Amino acid sequence: MESQQRSPLLEVKGNIELKRPLVKAHSRLPLLGSSFKRGRDQMEDILEPEKKRTRGLGTASKFAASQPRAPVRTTVPHAQGQTAAPKLPKKTGLRCSTAVATVLKNQKPGPAAPAQKPGTAAAPPKLEGKKPSKRPAWDLKGQLCDLNAELKCCREKTRTLDQENQQLRDQLREAQQQAMDLGTERRTLEGELSRVRAQAEQGQQELENLSAHVLELEERLSTQESLVEELQKEQLGLQEERRGLATRLEEQERRLQASEAALSGSQAEVASLRKEAAAQVALLAERGERLHWLEMERRRLHNQLQELKGNIRVFCRVRPVLPGEPTPPPGFLLFPSGPGGPSDPSTHLSLFRSDERRGTLSGVPAAPTRYDFSFDRVFPPGSGQDEVFEEIAMLVQSALDGYPVCIFAYGQTGSGKTFTMEGGPGGDPQVEGLIPRALRHLFSVAQELSSQGWTYSFVASYVEIYNETVRDLLATGTRKGQGGDCEIRRVGPGSEELTVTNARYVPVSCEKEVEALLHLARQNRAVARTAQNERSSRSHSVFQLQISGEHAGRGLQCGAPLNLVDLAGSERLDPGLALGPGERERLRETQAINSSLSTLGLVIMALSNKESHVPYRNSKLTYLLQNSLGGSAKMLMFVNISPLEENASESLNSLRFASKVNQCVIGTAQANRK
Repeated sequence: MESQQRSPLLEVKGNIELKRPLVKAHSRLPLLGSSFKRGRDQMEDILEPEKKRTRGLGTASKFAASQPRAPVRTTVPHAQGQTAAPKLPKKTGLRCSTAVATVLKNQKPGPAAPAQKPGTAAAPPKLEGKKPSKRPAWDLKGQLCDLNAELKCCREKTRTLDQENQQLRDQLREAQQQAMDLGTERRTLEGELSRVRAQAEQGQQELENLSAHVLELEERLSTQESLVEELQKEQLGLQEERRGLATRLEEQERRLQASEAALSGSQAEVASLRKEAAAQVALLAERGERLHWLEMERRRLHNQLQELKGNIRVFCRVRPVLPGEPTPPPGFLLFPSGPGGPSDPSTHLSLFRSDERRGTLSGVPAAPTRYDFSFDRVFPPGSGQDEVFEEIAMLVQSALDGYPVCIFAYGQTGSGKTFTMEGGPGGDPQVEGLIPRALRHLFSVAQELSSQGWTYSFVASYVEIYNETVRDLLATGTRKGQGGDCEIRRVGPGSEELTVTNARYVPVSCEKEVEALLHLARQNRAVARTAQNERSSRSHSVFQLQISGEHAGRGLQCGAPLNLVDLAGSERLDPGLALGPGERERLRETQAINSSLSTLGLVIMALSNKESHVPYRNSKLTYLLQNSLGGSAKMLMFVNISPLEENASESLNSLRFASKVNQCVIGTAQANRK
């Protein structure tokens, strides 16, 4: 655009200096007739400045005049068959023509442009008309006429090129319109192609379905054809025998009558079978009622049997002598046979104790004193865990029937209480304690009762009471070993059911879950070294299992807790013993243990004497277990004693406490049913 806007005068001057042909540009020369319309005076006024400027050119003008004059050529661009014609400017004044004449005055004709080689772009068209001869430098008017003639030719060519350009633009617009129409048509065809493809896919799917259906029909057709062939063969045979069968028509009719009679008999038999099935359903329902009544009767008789044995029972268990312990003297403990002979389980225990402070006048030691005790059952040192559990299995069954059950393990430190309740280490099935065996028995019986329509759920908790503080033995994480946030509260206003706040209540359904809880509780329980045991339990541990049963078909519900309590060791205090800081802590623990055990004895006595006030709240242990100690509960106490003579004093205290409990009688138990 910058080259197109330059004036012809500058282009001519540049061509002279650079010795190159003049490039076509928009001419600003006036039209041919315009210069003649002006007067002569105006022409002289216009030419006067140009003359003065020509005189001042000096050596530059002479140098420019000495150079050969290049012919004026026009360049027309060609692009793909289209010719772009430059637009010619409108008329300008004569001043521009005078300047051109001044430059051309000193310009000489130059050599012709070299011929174009074949195969190259076509040369621009030459200007029409005869080439003017060289005019004198003073003939400005003639030079102007020549330029006007050339300008006229250029304009004619420009008009021709403009027309061609317009035609090409029209063709371009038509081509673009056709392209747009073709694009629209292409999109339409693509949409139709998509629809046709979808229809083709649908048709292909239908064709596959029809093909499958045709195959199926062909198979059926082949079957029908074979059947038709067989029928045709049979028809031919029947047609052949038709005449012979005519005589046998009556016989066939008689057979038909016989078949109808048989059908009537079958229908009567079906009706009879339906009646029998209805009778069986009624009998089954009656037997279900009978089974339910028998289950209720079993529970009643089972409870009656437990009441005959006593709602408060006491078992005595003597642990065996452990390796490294001294062998007790013969006759220290005796287990007299029962009323039925040696085969009858023992219920009596005799302990012989010699007092060195007593003696005769002759200086001979006095004979040992004999102490006789009677309990509901006595287990000698050779009794195994299975034998012990077999005796309490029916009591555990009462918890499943809806009666609160509480089982204690009482005795001095090292007498085998924890072994009786939880079992020995190592996971040996032979030494499993009462807790895992009781839960296994409950799971098994609950599975059997599920066939009668009963469903049971079990929720376990395990806490310890240490120095009158309740701790959660199932706590994990940061709450492990902290008991200040556990308190005994009632479930709700007006409710008699108790719960321990901030304690974990874990639903259990199998033995492995119970084993995991027991393992966690062993790690969290408070123990310490005492004079009687290297690792003594210094707290009461209470394992509670809340049992809930429901018979959806009859709308029956029952629920009761099973409490398995491992009491802390019951040792007497020695007031004359000098105590250090550690011994003072053991002393406080022993005082708290003995206080809670004394409260337990007072509660049992108050229940036995039917007193109006029972001091449950005097101890956290009795307050937590109050719903399992009253008249609607069943209670069993294991008194564990040591077989060593050195522990005879503590063993006597334990046996005397157990004898007092054994003499108590609590009223008739009632099941918690809804």
